[in-house]
Amino acid sequence: MDQTLIESGTDGGAALMPHPDVAPSSGGIATGVLMCVMSMSSIQFGSALSSPIINAYGPAGATWLRLVFASVALAIIVRPKVMSYSRSQWIGVLALGTVSALMTTSFFSAIARIPLGLTVAIEFLGPLLVATLGFGLSRQLLCPVFAAIGVLLLAYDGEEWVGNWPGILFAIGAGAGWACYILLTKRVGNAFKGLEGLSMSLLVAAVVSTPFGFAAAAPHLTAVGLLEIAGLALLVPLLPYVLEMVALRRMPTSSFGILMSLEPAIGAFAGFVILSQPMTPSQMFGTALVVAASIGATIFATKS
Repeated sequence: MDQTLIESGTDGGAALMPHPDVAPSSGGIATGVLMCVMSMSSIQFGSALSSPIINAYGPAGATWLRLVFASVALAIIVRPKVMSYSRSQWIGVLALGTVSALMTTSFFSAIARIPLGLTVAIEFLGPLLVATLGFGLSRQLLCPVFAAIGVLLLAYDGEEWVGNWPGILFAIGAGAGWACYILLTKRVGNAFKGLEGLSMSLLVAAVVSTPFGFAAAAPHLTAVGLLEIAGLALLVPLLPYVLEMVALRRMPTSSFGILMSLEPAIGAFAGFVILSQPMTPSQMFGTALVVAASIGATIFATKS
């Protein structure tokens, strides 16, 4: 898998800023694996737990509220030097923040309409295509084909199609946004120190989503609701950012990429546990195909 993809996690809308390669510690791989699993679980279970928030405030409102809390919390920690950035740096974070806002809104709009496991699997096609198209017309392109077959199996429960066109289109939009995010992330990550690029892009994303999210969320806000959203913002995306950053310093990036390929399966499991979205054997096989395709892309990238 493309190095940029390997170093990009997702919550259905956010990615980890690239950072300089650091040799994995000899005794920390097991801890890194545990952190990866915790990060993916936090992302997917956090997405599942966001369902009541989405129902209460709508996808745009839920996106805006989460981005506001996450961006303010990270800005307090990172303290970006807003007035010191160049024109090219501002262009980068404006593009990245806009894509992030649209991607997250699309993801929330999708999981409001179709099962979480199907949404994550469709969204995963975006970065998978980014990872494989770089190899040219070769056998590596079979990976997204197998993943697409897996998505089709996920979309049919043996009796009827479980998705609807609006939900599927929103999931495709989230996948396209994730692919664009990956391409923009490398540029922004290289242009800023530490997590300043991530912090600035989240602030931009919060501002971009305000015209749509404020109108949807403001009339329904309560003190209890604000506390719930603050907790979800901690669960996704702040906790996964920290876990993935530390994990990448304890294990090879190829191993990290293979582990992150399990995310569609964890998303399906979170949908089953939290949202009572059952899966048939054929849907489980479809999830396995998506995971296998992502692992295959990672292995091909490692050998290239």
